Amino acid sequence: MVMQMTNLTLSVPEELHERMIQHSEIRWSEVVRKSILDKIELLEAMDKLAQKSRLTKKDVEEIAHKINKEVYEELNRR
Repeated sequence: MVMQMTNLTLSVPEELHERMIQHSEIRWSEVVRKSILDKIELLEAMDKLAQKSRLTKKDVEEIAHKINKEVYEELNRR
């Protein structure tokens, strides 16, 4: 089975791009693709939990914000 791919344009600050160039052995599109997949899977898991929960939408949004912050901080530590 052939997987159809869609192109996505991503903007990054010039300084980050220069740092990425220093590691040209890395397939940056694969790094971004994996990060997006991880985030989607997390969101889907949260949606599944929220459907079975008595939490309000506001509660779920607060939890999502905390998770997003933790993911952001983890990515910045790398």
